[in-house]
Amino acid sequence: MSHIDNRTILEKADFALAHLVTNGGLLHPLQSKKFMRLTTTDSVLLAQVTYRPMNRAREEIDQIAFGSRVLRAAQELTELAPGDRTVPDITKVSLDAKEFMGEVDLSDQVLEENIEQGDLRQTIMQLLGPAVGRDLEEVVINGDQTSADPFLAQFDGLLVQAQSNVVDAAGGPVDDDLFHDMMKALPSRYRKNKRQLRFYTSSDAEANLRRFRAQRESALGDVYLETDKPILAAGVPVVPVPLFPEELGPQQDQTVVILTHPKNIVVGVRRKIRIEWERSIRKRALAIVVTLEADVKFTEEEGAVKAIQITV
Repeated sequence: MSHIDNRTILEKADFALAHLVTNGGLLHPLQSKKFMRLTTTDSVLLAQVTYRPMNRAREEIDQIAFGSRVLRAAQELTELAPGDRTVPDITKVSLDAKEFMGEVDLSDQVLEENIEQGDLRQTIMQLLGPAVGRDLEEVVINGDQTSADPFLAQFDGLLVQAQSNVVDAAGGPVDDDLFHDMMKALPSRYRKNKRQLRFYTSSDAEANLRRFRAQRESALGDVYLETDKPILAAGVPVVPVPLFPEELGPQQDQTVVILTHPKNIVVGVRRKIRIEWERSIRKRALAIVVTLEADVKFTEEEGAVKAIQITV
């Protein structure tokens, strides 16, 4: 590979980045969509939830449902009385996006290799996208406004928000009894299509359940032992999420389980994703800074069940 001097590297990097963003460092609309797709590539949870592009930092989502009986006994040539007419239940879910930023330093050597042999814009997107997705998934799950970690304190994540339906495992393991109790705790109107629901838990909790199932002296037990066949509990898939905590409780050996429909989780991200850069002479590197705003909410918090104090 022929060597190119630092000035040429910087000029070519500036040219590539200038074609990636618009004024002020904003990604082009198509690049913004592509970037958000890249964030879900390696993210277990983000790949399944509802993604909501936001035009403003604060948006409201209207939810319309019929929680009571709609049909009435009909009488010929007679309209329904006012008291028999049904009004839908209208609720609002507010997304209030908080700002996050991150930085990636690309050395002159990395820049030179990608300028001469590849597409620098693609390299930047592939570096930033999955990393941003991993961090976004972490705060979506573990965000807590009372946290001492400023990153996690931006907003309450799913584990904090799930409050209406809580099952206490009292230090027990993740097992079929726990899943049965969680299913019973979910209001019946959310159980209509169980196969669309998901149990989300930590990787170790799922591994423990897999080992327990594998101990069965049957062909099915061998399948769980020898393959990564998805586990069903109470007819619902159990999904391991690497960023679910496993150090909760006084002994720091506990985790949680969330039962919900994946589309009941809404992750909002503002369309104005910003990528900026500057040259660091001392580091002989180009600093790439990404800025975005995001939030997460359950569209219906009552449609989620949380199990706590599960020993892993």
